[in-house]
Amino acid sequence: MLAACGGSSKSSSPSTSAAQPPPVNRTTTEQQQKGGGAGALKAEAASAATGDIPDNQVFLTLRNGKAGYSIKFPEGWAQSGGGNTVTFRDKNNIVRVVVTTGPPPTIASVRRQVAGLRGARVTSPPTETTVSGRPAIHLVYETQSALSPVTGKTVTLGVDRYYLWSGHRVAIVDLGTPVAPVKVDNVDAYRLIGESFRWR
Repeated sequence: MLAACGGSSKSSSPSTSAAQPPPVNRTTTEQQQKGGGAGALKAEAASAATGDIPDNQVFLTLRNGKAGYSIKFPEGWAQSGGGNTVTFRDKNNIVRVVVTTGPPPTIASVRRQVAGLRGARVTSPPTETTVSGRPAIHLVYETQSALSPVTGKTVTLGVDRYYLWSGHRVAIVDLGTPVAPVKVDNVDAYRLIGESFRWR
């Protein structure tokens, strides 16, 4: 079962079931690691937490024909990237999907990979779980933003990471939400997003 810490037709590129906001460049918030895999998500100090995702939030569906999956995301969130790496965010609420190729992950291989995440502190080690009835691996890590030039404070991001696989395709799904200085509760919305992931 998928948990969170805080809280139709194929195409050659990501598409959604309704109009989507224009993409934005947020590469400074993601640390890409050498050797493959996905870097650790990181909050932006200048972005305030948006608060909980409301119960009446509308969700759209991304159908990524190139990477071969579909997933739901909150309407109104900014989308960046494409192909094998797609990110949705509303300030410091962040959802990212990175698709790689390789053998199915194991607890040992995931433990080795996350040990190399710069600036990340693992708060819940890798464990076996299921997402939509399929095997998965779940862990939780935290990262801190840089100091805000205005407030002098940092934002701590709590990230639930899921490894999902099909054959030689591996999806790394990161669901990030602020946990300090203000904790945001996105448990239900992130459960819906995670459980909506489907290989195509």
